[in-house]
Amino acid sequence: MNETNGTTEETERVVWTGEWVAGRLGVSLSGGDELPELLGLALRRNPKRAHLLVSNVLGKHVPQRPGVVHGAGVGLGRRVRELLGDEAAARSVVLGYAETATGLGHSVADGLALAPYLHSTRRPVAGVAQVGGFEEEHSHATSHLLLPEDRALLAGDGPLVLVDDEFSTGRTVLNTIKALHARFPRERYVVVALVDMRSDADRSHLEKFAADLGARVDLVALAAGGVQLPADVLTRGQELVAAQETGAAQQPTAPGGRGADVVRVDLGWPAGLPDGGRHGFTPSHRARLETALPDMATRIAQHLDGARRILVLGNEELMYAPLRMAEALDGLLAEEKGGAERGVFFSTTTRSPVLAVDDPGYAIRTRLSFPAHDQPADGPGERYAYNVAAGSDPDRRFDAIVAVVDSHGDLPELHATDGLLDRLAEHTDRLLLAVVPSHAPRPQAGSMPLPEPLRGPAFSSYTADEVGWLLQDLSDVTLEAPTEEREEAIQRGGAHYAESLPVEYQPSEQYQALFHSALQTSARRIARAVGTVTETVLAERSPRPVLVSLARAGTPVGVLMRRWALHTHGLDLPHYAVSIVRGRGIDTTALRWLAAHHDPADVVFVDGWTGKGAITRELAQALEDFPGFDPRIAVLADPGGCVETYGTRDDFLIPSACLNSTVSGLISRTVLRDDLVGPDDFHGAKFYRDLAGVDVSRAFLDAVSARFDEVAAEVAADVKELAAADRAPTWEGWAAVERISEEHGIHDVNLVKPGVGETTRVLLRRVPWKILARQGAGADLDHVRLLAEQRGVPVEEVDELPYTCVGLIHPRFTRGATGADGKAVTS
Repeated sequence: MNETNGTTEETERVVWTGEWVAGRLGVSLSGGDELPELLGLALRRNPKRAHLLVSNVLGKHVPQRPGVVHGAGVGLGRRVRELLGDEAAARSVVLGYAETATGLGHSVADGLALAPYLHSTRRPVAGVAQVGGFEEEHSHATSHLLLPEDRALLAGDGPLVLVDDEFSTGRTVLNTIKALHARFPRERYVVVALVDMRSDADRSHLEKFAADLGARVDLVALAAGGVQLPADVLTRGQELVAAQETGAAQQPTAPGGRGADVVRVDLGWPAGLPDGGRHGFTPSHRARLETALPDMATRIAQHLDGARRILVLGNEELMYAPLRMAEALDGLLAEEKGGAERGVFFSTTTRSPVLAVDDPGYAIRTRLSFPAHDQPADGPGERYAYNVAAGSDPDRRFDAIVAVVDSHGDLPELHATDGLLDRLAEHTDRLLLAVVPSHAPRPQAGSMPLPEPLRGPAFSSYTADEVGWLLQDLSDVTLEAPTEEREEAIQRGGAHYAESLPVEYQPSEQYQALFHSALQTSARRIARAVGTVTETVLAERSPRPVLVSLARAGTPVGVLMRRWALHTHGLDLPHYAVSIVRGRGIDTTALRWLAAHHDPADVVFVDGWTGKGAITRELAQALEDFPGFDPRIAVLADPGGCVETYGTRDDFLIPSACLNSTVSGLISRTVLRDDLVGPDDFHGAKFYRDLAGVDVSRAFLDAVSARFDEVAAEVAADVKELAAADRAPTWEGWAAVERISEEHGIHDVNLVKPGVGETTRVLLRRVPWKILARQGAGADLDHVRLLAEQRGVPVEEVDELPYTCVGLIHPRFTRGATGADGKAVTS
């Protein structure tokens, strides 16, 4: 401490973040003065190698300003361009290494400007052929896959630029070049790294390898040097790791309080833009991303509420997109008033197991561990976020964290207790989640044969001629989750409802008696609506329609329509069931199958009923890319005023809505999850064979079909009346749902389920809050009242309700939800 002119100045020695390891393990670096600025040291928890060179500019283990991270890669790319010349650079392809160098490789490609980019991946994709692969021998996860969407990407004769964060031995580069050169020979390779730490023997080995190959290999790095290791470094390193992990907890202690709530941010990600270079990233993709980045930054900034120290945290291979978002956000905040006091940093989670030591002379100060949340091909495992928690230095704390994942990793594990978000929430005041849509390559025409429909009795309790299921059988996969757990994950935005299944409801004897009573009472009414909608379809849509029901609620209706056509006209109509998922669209493999076997103009989509019309809109949007298919749905009941082809617009009890699989052929609701459904697969579902003893699927169909003759005259009158009526959709249901959502302080129309059928689903599958019933509603609601009583859910009778009833899902997991009295809704 020095005193000068009455003031006190404190001079602190800058501590190199490799001192701790160097002093205890005898590891040292040789090379230029810039190496300590670029690298620190840590100890691996890996039996193959003791030490880890920790980059300060990579954006992986050490949070760094995004401009520094991106700028390092861009600068290297410009040096490669100068080395190659513009003509050769324009013909080059850049290849990065998963997971550490995916963002660096992208940035190098930015510096080259016109080069397409591909990085290796450890995530296989069903139906996508591997065009190359290689091994990283010293790594904790060795296998690299190359899965370009355009298989010609690596086939050119221009230079191949290989990018990794460091070169310690060069073996990974040799393995890569050897594998690719055998299939795609070329004359020139350029190897790019932040640091080149090879020994003289390693350098000589690469030179000999290139000579034997008959190709030129150049190297470009920010700095070069060497690592000196004692002979017993591996044993000493393992002993040191064991001693440290025994003596101190590796998970940092969080400050008091329950942690930050998770706020999901809609990025407005451009449709069809790849989330990264896993399957290729072209200059046109780069231009689209650049255009979209300012808006993404604005969307994120709106939720930061003046946060000063902000971390944008990428996820394993997903480095480049969050890096560029961080850079755009940093630039945006710098332009704001007081922006100079705000700082954006960037880093990513990793598979790499590393010891954490909370010491200024050690590169990895803190470690957060959590389960993998992307269903990795090599099985579940632990993942890590380093230097995110502040540890003993409060100045390193981030008061806002923006976690960026792709939709493939947006699964329940992400939001579970001790999952990534839960761990992050303990260490910040504000936690945002931004999800980038996972890009899956378009299946190439004829790349895989289309699967065939499943039929009963092998799949479902319906007969083989009544329906062909354009689904895949997932009966052997455990997909069920407790209702409360599913609801929390869905509402927090952590899981899509189609990624898991609710536990099948087992009705009590009292409830089963209600079902049979309701069926006896309503069978004639349903038969009339079935006849009306079928006759309308035959008269207005196609004389020989191909019925395609939306599984699973539409399937019993489709079977009944087929039965009506056969009974009344002798028409043996084809009938299939397909999956459509709100927010994710219809099964495109099923559409391709239908187009290959039938005229799309004859396809008539069938559903059970409408609520607010979300699926109606979803289907219309999904079919925009499939010309020839008619998006108009035919439904049994249209209380929401959403369609023009219906049997009735009354909101009444349809007994098939009272139960789940046991009235739908013993088939579950459909499932869509990236790890189970590939680009050439149908969506999935389960066949609950064990519930055959309580199955009433055929009893329901037979009870309705038995009434066909007695309603024939009424059906004819109804069809004539409808033909002369204005049946244009009114969307009254959607308007009513929006009003109810606001009146009850929910502010989310997805939590308002209108109509008897949707209300029943709420009580059977979700976490209901309360039921709104139209004043004076009678027997149609007996089963609703019984279910509500069993689950302790209040039923409120209200006037001027456009539906017989409306089910409200409990909004307790939605941040900021309030009840009708204006008070916050809590569990």
